[in-house]
Amino acid sequence: MWTTPHDLKAQMQRLWDKGELLREAFAATSRFPLRLTLKTPSTTDITARFDAVRSWILELSALASPPSGTPALRIVWHDVNHRVQGTQKMPASVWIDTLDDALRWLGRQKDWQHFQHLIAQTSEQCPALLAWLAKRPLQALALTADWPRLLAVVSWIIQNPRPALYLRQVDLPGIHTKFIEMHRAVLAELLDLALPEEHIDTSRSGTGQFAARYGFLDKPVRIRFRLLDPEMRVMAALRCPDVTLDAESFSRLHLNLQRVVITENETNFLALPALPGTLALFGAGYGWEALAQARWLEKCNVFYWGDIDTHGFAILDQLRGHFPHVESLLMDQATLEAHRPFWGREEKPFRGDLNRLNTTERALYDDLRDNRFGDQVRLEQEFTGFDTVQHALQRTLSVSH
Repeated sequence: MWTTPHDLKAQMQRLWDKGELLREAFAATSRFPLRLTLKTPSTTDITARFDAVRSWILELSALASPPSGTPALRIVWHDVNHRVQGTQKMPASVWIDTLDDALRWLGRQKDWQHFQHLIAQTSEQCPALLAWLAKRPLQALALTADWPRLLAVVSWIIQNPRPALYLRQVDLPGIHTKFIEMHRAVLAELLDLALPEEHIDTSRSGTGQFAARYGFLDKPVRIRFRLLDPEMRVMAALRCPDVTLDAESFSRLHLNLQRVVITENETNFLALPALPGTLALFGAGYGWEALAQARWLEKCNVFYWGDIDTHGFAILDQLRGHFPHVESLLMDQATLEAHRPFWGREEKPFRGDLNRLNTTERALYDDLRDNRFGDQVRLEQEFTGFDTVQHALQRTLSVSH
């Protein structure tokens, strides 16, 4: 169908929605005057639908000659010689001559003014961030009210690189911890532009590692454990307590342990029975960096009990990256087959290769990954019979220290 005034405006709106009009503020050469796409009536249309063609022409003409007297568009006309209707003046092309015309047509002149103010503020306080404004102009515009505070945070960190403080300790007028936390994603992009490389820990990424990436103190990772030996004490007068310590404190424990059992399920963690010389750890799924600080685990027999599914073996593989001597517990084909009525479905299986599994574990992992037991089979550890668990734990006693 022929291009309508609505279609023409939609073309300009798409440029706005992509941020292209705001990027004109940084362009070396302007895209204006800008020719818009125009689909016009054919000679057949002039014959068959002459009244409709005339209405279409009048509708377009109104854009070029609005009642306000300030046209948004300029129409270039040409003569079309028609064998029935004679010579007809038809729109050949439609142009928007200036950025100001486009902004006025879209009703975005105030937004442009706000963006110009953002550019001026940024140029004065932190010119390195102009590149971010050019890359994300619409996001910057949405942050107009917060931009002065964002600039203040960035400026403070530039002046106090890797401050070894908690975010709570950043003391700036009108800025609180929650403001920084709410804007971590944006601040990370800004800081990556504003800070020299040596002030950024590039091994840390994502909003969850914002503090560590820029040298702030972070909430310590905590490790939860139970002593399964009633004769051992981590604190006086407490038998088999459920304890949570920060990773550094956990790494400094001095206990006469022979074995450690890591389980991913909280109920299983709480239900593990008494076992001499044994500590139970509540696992954290992927990510063992905090536990890796406890090098004393190298002197213990460590058993990992996870789900029998592809992710369970992937987590085991990752744990062995820190402690190669870890043995799997109840993660074998016999346990899987014995609990067939409790099989579930693993929604998003892991498909990668795992190089730290032993031969038996790798064979079971491959069978699960390749669906040899059925479609995405898994056995969650909480469905393992508790008698089976107790017998497996008793067998760990025979493992030499």
